[in-house]
Amino acid sequence: MGGVTRSSYGSHSAGDGGRTGALDFGLVSHPSLGLPPRDLTAGHPADAAAIRSAATRLATRALERAIDADPEFRGRYSDLALRELLADAKALADRLATAVASADPSVMGGLAENLAPRYRKRGVPMDDVIALCEGLRVGAATAASPDAGPVIDAAIGAAVAALRWHRRLGGDARKRNAFIAFIYKGA
Repeated sequence: MGGVTRSSYGSHSAGDGGRTGALDFGLVSHPSLGLPPRDLTAGHPADAAAIRSAATRLATRALERAIDADPEFRGRYSDLALRELLADAKALADRLATAVASADPSVMGGLAENLAPRYRKRGVPMDDVIALCEGLRVGAATAASPDAGPVIDAAIGAAVAALRWHRRLGGDARKRNAFIAFIYKGA
C-alpha cells in the first residue's frame, strides 16, 4: 500500500473499475504544465554559447548601429534611457542565443510580443527597437558560424514582425505625419 511506485503511477482509484495504465499526453509533458522545455541541443549550441559570451559587445554594437542609422536617436533619450536600451539589447542577445541553441525562432517573437507594452509605457518607438534588433542581427552573424545564419535571420525576423505589428497600433511613440494628424483632428 503506501507509496507510489513506477508500476502504480498511472493507476486510477476512484470509480474507474480498477483500470490501470499510464496516461499519454502526446506533446505535453503534463496536462497542467504545457509543452516540455526546449531542447537546447537541437540547433547550434556552440554558436549560442558564442553569442552569450559576446552579448555585451553585441548589445553595444547594436545600440551604436541604431544611433548611427538615425541622427535624432541620441537626442530622444537621456543617458539613463540609453543604458536601459543597452540592457534590453543584452536581454535580446541572450534570448537570441536561446533561439539559436534550440533552432526555434519563436523565442524571439515571443519576447518581442512581451516587450512591446513595456516600450510603449517608456515612450520608446517600435522603430527604435527594430533598429536594435537589426543591429543585433549584424553583430550576431559575426559572433556565430555561417551555419547558424538562417536561424539568426529567422529569429530576428520573428521579432521584427511582432514589433512591426505593434508599431501600427495606437500609442506608439513614433513621429506621425503632421498633415494626416491635422486631417484627423479636423474631421
